[in-house]
Amino acid sequence: MLFQGRVTQRRMTVTGGPRDLQVIRYGHFGRPLLMFPSEAGQAWQPADFGLIDAIAPLIDAGRVTVFTVDTLDDWTWSAYDVPTEERAHRYGVYQRWITDSVVAWIYDELGGPTDIITSGVSMGAYHAVQCALSRADLFPLAIAMSGNYDPASFRGFGETGDATYFANPMSFVPNLHGDHLEWLRSRVSLLLVVGQGPFEWDPTRAYPGTLAFAEALAEKGIPHELDVWGHDSAHDWPWWHRQLAAHLPRFV
Repeated sequence: MLFQGRVTQRRMTVTGGPRDLQVIRYGHFGRPLLMFPSEAGQAWQPADFGLIDAIAPLIDAGRVTVFTVDTLDDWTWSAYDVPTEERAHRYGVYQRWITDSVVAWIYDELGGPTDIITSGVSMGAYHAVQCALSRADLFPLAIAMSGNYDPASFRGFGETGDATYFANPMSFVPNLHGDHLEWLRSRVSLLLVVGQGPFEWDPTRAYPGTLAFAEALAEKGIPHELDVWGHDSAHDWPWWHRQLAAHLPRFV
């Protein structure tokens, strides 16, 4: 591991969830970046798979402080034996833990409220985007790599309702309007990065899903960038290293 700076850990209770979850801080100063791992990943995953090292120069220089979190994917969207609407309700528990407990700890660690960047890979890209669109007051920028932004397509079944709708950007973005849409246009920005190589098409549907989501954002005038990498760019960690290292410096 190349990064040798400050590492702080905290385990927090998830009210209504099945277990406590961990948050890890990397760095001593700089703009906060909340990083979500890939599907069912834990807070250590970005470090174990080299993503922290990929941006270590920015962390060591005090330009960014990274906070990584555990997921509850195995209890929420990846609980494929549970109806989609119930998964969405469970996801709401996880998102409230992020917006209430994790954000409060970030503020405490950094000495007060500040805008937080979100980022994630694969299913973590969905988490990053969903947080930004639903709580742009906290998360005005998301950097999302190789995501699928339609959780109703995650082997869904059963009748769906408000919980699924409001947790699904591909459902609620096309219906945004009025003052809230105008506020989002003035507040949030999304960076969508995806490759065209192995596993970006099937089974993840990240490539077609990202293009469809970018089109939905464009139709609503929501600020975003779409960065499509080549046919050699796979749904895998070495490519996510390059993508985050290429884009993050201009935001911190």
